[in-house]
Formats: sequence, C-alpha cells, structure tokens
Amino acid sequence: MFLVQNNLLDSNQSGFKSGHSTETALLSVTEALRLARAASKSSVLILLDLSAAFDTVNHQILLSTLRKMGISGTALQWLNSYLSDRSFMVSWRGEVSKSQQLATGVPQGSVLGPLLFSIYMTSLGSVIQKHGFSYHCYADDTQLYFSFQPDDPTVVARISACLSDISSWMNDHHLQLNLTKTELLVVPANPSFHHNFSIQLGSSTITPSRTARNLGVVIDHQLSFTDHIATTTWSCRFALYNIRKIRPFLSEQATQLLVQALVLSRLDYCNALLVGLSARSVKPLQLIQNAAARVVFNSRFSTVGPVRASALNGPSGANSPRPVAPGQNSAAFPPLGQKLRCASLKPTLYTPLRNNVTQPHNFTNKEKLSEN
Repeated sequence: MFLVQNNLLDSNQSGFKSGHSTETALLSVTEALRLARAASKSSVLILLDLSAAFDTVNHQILLSTLRKMGISGTALQWLNSYLSDRSFMVSWRGEVSKSQQLATGVPQGSVLGPLLFSIYMTSLGSVIQKHGFSYHCYADDTQLYFSFQPDDPTVVARISACLSDISSWMNDHHLQLNLTKTELLVVPANPSFHHNFSIQLGSSTITPSRTARNLGVVIDHQLSFTDHIATTTWSCRFALYNIRKIRPFLSEQATQLLVQALVLSRLDYCNALLVGLSARSVKPLQLIQNAAARVVFNSRFSTVGPVRASALNGPSGANSPRPVAPGQNSAAFPPLGQKLRCASLKPTLYTPLRNNVTQPHNFTNKEKLSEN
C-alpha cells in the first residue's frame, strides 16, 4: 500500500492496520507506565473521548491532508467522488423519510472509512508531542501519557495546556472532544504515594479515577489488573451459568463452540497484559477455565484431566475456534499459566510494532504461574 510503503500513516495508530490490534496498543501504553514506575516516576494516562467522530469529518480538510501526503490527480478525484453526494434516509414502521444530503463524515462499515479517518487524525500527534506527551491511538480512541517526578509542581499546568490545544485542534477539524467522558488515571511512583489534583478546562473538571476502561480492559491506578480480572470473571461466570442451563440439550461439540465464543474469548482477550502477575492474582481466571472444561465434558469432578480436557480452542493465538470431535487426538487444554507464557511472546509476532512494543518487562520467573 502506498501509505504504508511511504510511512505516511501515524506509527502510533494501531487501528485498521495489519499486525496491529487493541492488544498491541494497550501493551505499548502499559509497558511505558510500568517502566516509569520502575524508574520511581509517577505517570498520567488520559483517555480522550470523541463524540460521533466518524460522522463529523470535514471533507475539504481530509482532501487537503491527502494532497499533502502526495495523493493527487485521478486518485484524489476518485476519493473526492467517493465522499461527495452521499445521502441518507430513515425508515421507521414502514414510513421512509425524505433523502438528506451528507456534507460531512466518512462511511462507517466501509473499507475506506476507517483508513480515511486515521489519515484525518494524523496531525493530532504533533500537537500532543509538542507538550512532551506520548500517545497511542486505536481508531478514534486516543491515549495520552507522560511520566514525571512525584514532586513536580508543573503537572497540572502541562495537562491543562495539552488538553486545551487538543480541544482547539478538534474544533478546527470539526471534531467534538467530550470532556465529560474523558478519563484521567494517575499511576503513582509507588503504591503508598497519592496525587490529589484535578484539571479544569472551560466549564469541565476532570478528576483522577481509580479505574478506567480502556479498549475493553479495566486498568487500575496500581496496574494490578485486579478489577479487570474481577470483571472478566463475573462475565464468564454469567455466560457459563446460562450455558450450563441448556447443556442437556447440546452436543459436546456445540457446547465447545459456545464456550469458545462466550468464555474463552474473554479469557484470551489482551491476556498479554496479565503476564507477570502472581498465580494468586490470576487464579480466578484459572477457576473459570476449569469450570468451562467441566461444562463441556459434563464432568462433576473438581479437576479435568488432560485426556478428557481436549483442546477447546486450539493453540493460543489461533485465528478461529477449532472444535474437537469426541475421541479425536488433540493437545491438552492449556493451563492458564501456559497461556500467559505464550502471551508474553505476542509482541514479537507483531513485526511492524517492534520499535513501539516490547516484551512486558514485568514477565519474570520470580513466581512461576501454577499449571494446575
């Protein structure tokens, strides 16, 4: 692709790019926060929220950005035609409204829409970096972060100045920064240290939160992921409860598919972030996995042996579920500790991000995860 070959896309954008995902975006940010804490520095993480971002893209600004990237002639005319003369109608209970022209926005659900939005956002990075902040994006979700000495008196002023410039950039680009939903997380240099401050921007006040949901993962101010594990455990337990109620009417293979879709997918989502946590911390997830195996194989025992616990979801990182028929040869259902050790290798699989994502430094052998 022209944009990739010429390095025209933002290297800190993980959305809609091959070899990138929400997991690589989160790994990049959380690793930076952990390294800062290891250096006895506190950090601030700000999660920006945009309102109807795809719908408010200004076509002229987008075409101007494309022109600056070297896209011209027939290609630019084709893109202009693609964006122009779009319309919409509303259908409700058999009634259809009149057609209305769309003067802004990129088509959601299309192939080009997300890519065009990423291009539209490229100049935001220079605004953020001007204030000494780092950032990482996934589509319209932008994460700002920077580290500082715990006694630095300029932190509030730096955050306010950065957010003010971001807000101005958003206004110039016809985007709406939703300050009421923008979240601020302060990661202290050590667990006993507390930062008490708030950010005033216009009529909105942003106060630090103890936890924040970031790309589907609950991040807490101590980076312990305790809240994320608790949330994941609850949702998996609820899914297993419902599957268990209809288990008598399901075949083993059908149950495997349900467990893969509703339980194991949640356990595996961004699990590289959990690498290095103690066996005690991740035990609730291991118990969920054990319970899932019992539901699939209709077992009443507290543990499921490797012979009966044939793989429910194939090797870690498989692209799609691979159901195993009864009696078929397969690998044993991988214990959670084994899964997390495999997850620690994920960053090396994302070749385009090797300069931005490193293996989580908290993955050590101090406490080997239980495999039982």
